[in-house]
Amino acid sequence: MKMKSFLCMMALMMSCHAVLAQKSIVILYENDVHCGIDGYTKMAGLRDAINSTDTAYAAAVCVGDFLQGNTTGAISKGQYIADIMRQMVYHAITLGNHEFDYGVPRLKELLEQVGTPVACANFFEAGEPQPVYAPYVIHQYGDKKVAYVGAVTPETMILEGYSFYDTNGILLYDLKPKTFYQLIQQAVDDARKEGADYVVLLSHVGETPQSMGFSSHRLVNNTRGIDIVLDGHSHEIFESAKATNLDGKEIIVTQTGTQFANVGKLLITPDGRFITKLIKSTDIPYENAKITTTTDSIRKMVKAVTSKVVAHSDYQLVVSNKDGQWVVRGQETNAGDLVADSYRHALKADIGFENGGGIRNDINAGDITYGDIIGMLPYDNTLRRISVTGEQLQQMLTRCTSLVPVLDGNFPQCSGLRFTLHSKSHRVSDIEILQENGKYAPINLKRTYSVALTNYNHEGGGFFECFKKCPVLFESSIRYYEALADYLGKVLGGNTGKRYAKPQGRIKIVED
Repeated sequence: MKMKSFLCMMALMMSCHAVLAQKSIVILYENDVHCGIDGYTKMAGLRDAINSTDTAYAAAVCVGDFLQGNTTGAISKGQYIADIMRQMVYHAITLGNHEFDYGVPRLKELLEQVGTPVACANFFEAGEPQPVYAPYVIHQYGDKKVAYVGAVTPETMILEGYSFYDTNGILLYDLKPKTFYQLIQQAVDDARKEGADYVVLLSHVGETPQSMGFSSHRLVNNTRGIDIVLDGHSHEIFESAKATNLDGKEIIVTQTGTQFANVGKLLITPDGRFITKLIKSTDIPYENAKITTTTDSIRKMVKAVTSKVVAHSDYQLVVSNKDGQWVVRGQETNAGDLVADSYRHALKADIGFENGGGIRNDINAGDITYGDIIGMLPYDNTLRRISVTGEQLQQMLTRCTSLVPVLDGNFPQCSGLRFTLHSKSHRVSDIEILQENGKYAPINLKRTYSVALTNYNHEGGGFFECFKKCPVLFESSIRYYEALADYLGKVLGGNTGKRYAKPQGRIKIVED
């Protein structure tokens, strides 16, 4: 009788196991949230709802750029975001370039608090044989193992160069641009050897090749064994693009946009098919109560700091267009003019510069609060005045506009200077410098000029390191958003007036 009962129990267990083995796997994914905190509770709520049905294994993953991007990150140096993400219980996180904005020690501190496994196959301490974080993380869902391999674009070493080199230019950390594809391939191969049935690449690399020429499509082209790519970095929206790997197999590449415009849903069916769908966050009816409580509390703390009105504008200060593209990275905008003017005024320099990638958010018409200003300039950068020759200015302008019409974060917004860009020949001409009498005069390539810019842009974090060796004339403790707030409130008298209603013609782009 006991044997019969035991056999019945075993049959029941085997039957249950067979049922469980047929469950699908649902992986919810996000990329480039950039402190858009309202989406976390929706994503977690959707995952919880799927798990409650017991029809699929549901998990959530993050594809980078979460610590920085607006006021919530800036005023807490990422702490508020870490507090939320700790409650998300992600199955894997990879790094984005903006995780390095506060430096590697702060990155490590915050990720330790988050407590989620971090996967990044190409982030090394200089000279060390093993990466800082594991190249991949494996999770088991029923009888299937999913490996999450992580990758961050090597161009981060240019974009956030100050986190990778000391003040003497000595390499501290390395994203291995020369062996990037090989490192990802090795991680994929190792994950397969460890028994992974599926390999999901968390790729903060993007779809538009930047200064070093990397993209997620090219990564797929140079590897084999990756089943699907959850992409980030370039803030694009595509549900199911395709790239061909080394074996000639088409691999899905998908990206959700930015700031939780969408939550991605990857369905892995019991027979091993991959189906992706983008769900608008506003269409998700679920929330996670614990995360909602946390985000509500954080929102109140942020509001207490940022609600002060600094100025008024009758028009929008433009960073992006109606499609969400950051046009400040490819043309002059009124916001770029205003920011660059504030630097030049604050440091009494001949010229002011800000890279387009450093100006993050539009400011809508109406009252401008301190929070709006930090949202536009959300980083912890300070201003300095450096000495630059006319020849170096010409080289910088040529280099940093060379990708137009591709939108690139190194594109220079300027003050005290104007020039013509020839977009087809990638040539810069008619560079003129603003004089004390209010008129422009041709640049003198042999003369030196004083330039106001951020420590980020001087130390190699922007402008392709063009100014890295230029001497410092004055080091200030002024945060770049403080300079803008002061300029709006004190210099402009609390109103942007007519002057900044549209771009002022400092950058003329012609197609020849």
